[in-house]
Amino acid sequence: MGSILSKGTVAYLFVGLMAASAASAQNIQERTIKFGHLNNADHAVSFGVKRFAELLAAKSGGKLKVQEFPASQLGSDMQQQSALQGGIQEMTAPATTSLAGIVKEFGLIDFPFAVSTFAQADQMLDGPFGQALLAKLPEKGLVSLGYWDLGFRNVTNSRRPITKAEDLDGLKIRVIPNPVFLDTFKAFKANPVPMPFAELYGALEAKAVDGQENPYAVILSNKLFEVQKYLSATNHVYAANIVLVSKRFWDRLSPTEQKIMHEAADEARSYQRQVSRAAAQKSVGDLQAKGMQFNEVAPAELARMRQIAKATTEKFSAAYDPAMVKLYNTELAKARK
Repeated sequence: MGSILSKGTVAYLFVGLMAASAASAQNIQERTIKFGHLNNADHAVSFGVKRFAELLAAKSGGKLKVQEFPASQLGSDMQQQSALQGGIQEMTAPATTSLAGIVKEFGLIDFPFAVSTFAQADQMLDGPFGQALLAKLPEKGLVSLGYWDLGFRNVTNSRRPITKAEDLDGLKIRVIPNPVFLDTFKAFKANPVPMPFAELYGALEAKAVDGQENPYAVILSNKLFEVQKYLSATNHVYAANIVLVSKRFWDRLSPTEQKIMHEAADEARSYQRQVSRAAAQKSVGDLQAKGMQFNEVAPAELARMRQIAKATTEKFSAAYDPAMVKLYNTELAKARK
C-alpha cells in the first residue's frame, strides 16, 4: 500500500527543509579568499585554483569567493607561507618542498627516484603517508586540503645533454632551497645553487647558473627555453603542490564552510591532476619546437643514478621521525607493487 502524506505532513516537511537550508545559508558568510601562488596564469596550478573557485562559489551560493594572485604577486613561497601563518593571506599552493623548513618530514616526498609513475605518486600522497604529513601542519598555523600535481622534475642546462650521472659533474644547477635537493645534486658532483624561483630566469640568462630542474610545464610556462638549450628526462623526483589554508582563517569558518572547502578542493584535485599531466605530455613537444634539444636517459643509467642518490635517502631517513620513515617505506613498498 502506497503511503499518502497528509497536507499537514507535506507542509511540515517543506518548512523543515526551508529551515534547514536557511540554517545552512546562515552558516555561510560572505568571504573573499586571497589565493596566491608562484605559477603563471597558463599553468595547471592556476587552472586548479580557477576550478576550486568555481566549485566553491557554486557550493556556497556565491558567498565564498576566491581572488587569485598568480606569478609570485604575493611574494615567494616562504613569504606567502608566513602570510598564511600570520592570517594576512588565506590560501596558497606551493610545492610541498617549501614545507620542509617547518615539518622536515616533508623532505621524504623529495627523495630522489622514489616513485616512477603518477599512480604510485597519488597512492603515496592520498594514502596514510601523505595524510600523516598533513596532520602535522595545524600546529604550524596551516591547514591543508590535499595535494595537486606539479609533475616529475627534469634537468635543463646550457652546457650539455645529461645522459649519465657524470654529465652533472661541475654544473651549477639552481635548486629549490631545500636540504634534500642540495644533497642529491652534491651526490652527482654538481654545484647546487639554492635560489627563489622568481630570480631563476635572470640567473640563467646572466649565466650565473648553468641549469635548473623543474617539471616540463613549468619550464615551458616560464620560457626557460629562451635561456636553456638542453632538456634531459631525468625524472629524478616527483613534485606535488599542496593546497594550504591559513589556520587563523580556517578556525573562523563554520563547520558548513569547512565542509564546502574540503569538497571543492577534492573535486578540483582530480581536474587539476588531469590538466597538469596532459600539459606535461604536450610540453615536451612544445619545448622541442622552441629549439630545445631533448633526450631520454637510458633505464640502466637511471638505475645507476638511483644507486648514487641512495646515500642522500639514507642520510635524511636517519634524521627524520622514525615512525614517519617507517610509514613512508611501508607505503612506498605497497605503491611499487
